[in-house]
Amino acid sequence: MPVITKIEPQKNKKRVNVHLDGEFSFGLDIETYMKSSLKVGQNLADEEVKQIVKKSEFKSALDKLLHYSTLRPRSEKEINDWLKRKKVAESLHKELFNKLKHLKLLDDENFAKWWVGQRLQFKNRSIRELANELYKKGIDKNIIEEVLKDSEISEESSAGKLLEKRSFAWRKYTGWEKRKKMSDYLARKGFSWDVIKKVVKE
Repeated sequence: MPVITKIEPQKNKKRVNVHLDGEFSFGLDIETYMKSSLKVGQNLADEEVKQIVKKSEFKSALDKLLHYSTLRPRSEKEINDWLKRKKVAESLHKELFNKLKHLKLLDDENFAKWWVGQRLQFKNRSIRELANELYKKGIDKNIIEEVLKDSEISEESSAGKLLEKRSFAWRKYTGWEKRKKMSDYLARKGFSWDVIKKVVKE
């Protein structure tokens, strides 16, 4: 059974290197090292080493994930993409997801409500555009439909505000050509023709 022959701090002082039988074996964060009560001369079975290293990897991944998750609400797809991008071991994914859910930092329905509220407040989105954005974030179709149905969305108001912000673009046009330019713009933003006709007419 391997024996711990040396434990030394890394340059950043936040981690330690553990040597077994005279050779470097693995690195640990200070917290995991302290909780594991490791000391020179201690025997460690291979399975014990695996468990200790796994705890340290989980702690490191969780710390970074918590920072990412608290910058703003995240969807499950965003978290999954982050884990893959950071090359976090797949064996840790489920446990990390469960931890975020336990801390109430991961809920696709709450994320969708937050996203819709933010987009309506700052971007004046159409219902279709909001649905497409949520779909790209990995939100389930049923959740999207339910959240959009419950949200107080006035597409006419949003479309009107968008036209006001872009009013400089229509100044050189008149009559039919002006109405067409405005209509085409709103259509690209995902508004229905019923909404477009009413808003452009007004």
